[in-house]
Amino acid sequence: QVQLVESGGGLVEAGGSLRLSCKAPGSIVSINAMGWYRQAPGKQRELVARITSSGSTNYTDSVKGRFTISRDNARNTVYLQMNSLKPEDTAIYYCNMFGRRLLQGPRDYWGQGTQVNVSS
Repeated sequence: QVQLVESGGGLVEAGGSLRLSCKAPGSIVSINAMGWYRQAPGKQRELVARITSSGSTNYTDSVKGRFTISRDNARNTVYLQMNSLKPEDTAIYYCNMFGRRLLQGPRDYWGQGTQVNVSS
């Protein structure tokens, strides 16, 4: 099963910063949108940020002005720079890409999840 590879999670104090990275394998040849989701304990998974192939971005209201999503198409990689972190940002963060492999139709691909813990 093809899976995206995430890195960059960890423990940080409130007000601190973390940068998440997510790389797709080379077998995924065409990637449209890339995004980050998160799921806190007892809550549903929610979209945090998304970036299209043309570079348009959108963010959930609670992270606007603090998080920045970016992508490197040459490296099949998406990043999430998280600044001014708050305890309520604590969650497992999952990257998502909508793309396709050779001879296959487009579909969603997911990372394994990376834990972000923000202490107060």
